[in-house]
Amino acid sequence: MTIEAKTPDEYIEKLPENRKEAVSKLRETVKTNLPQGFEECISYKMIGYVVPHSLYPSGYHCDPKLPLPFINIASQKHFVALYHSGIYANQELSDWFTAEYPKYVKTKLDMGKSCIRFKNPDTIPFGLIAELCQKMTPEDWISLYENNTKNRK
Repeated sequence: MTIEAKTPDEYIEKLPENRKEAVSKLRETVKTNLPQGFEECISYKMIGYVVPHSLYPSGYHCDPKLPLPFINIASQKHFVALYHSGIYANQELSDWFTAEYPKYVKTKLDMGKSCIRFKNPDTIPFGLIAELCQKMTPEDWISLYENNTKNRK
């Protein structure tokens, strides 16, 4: 499900009624708990949290005109998704999240490389997401991103 929006508020406004509350609460959880320095925007047609060019002038290596992406929130066809690049790039963080998840939610974790899928918006573990957001500063993410990007070349 692609939503054409210019702002996060417009994105939420265009959501189906049964998704608005969950996505709004997820957005608020991320905004409240991310360390200072990340910026909210529309990124890849989703609500995004990025490292702005003012902190990381090099931008995203795939397209340096874009700021460095970190977290995205999306309402997909069959689920609400939280994309967290830090989980993909840092095995220790991924292991922590995977171990903590069952303490918050009784259903099995549905997770890809960076994508955490919530088929039932009522089971989104907002407390766990808050903790996850607090674990990486923009500087931490830049360092991890650069180490991983340089190691791939």
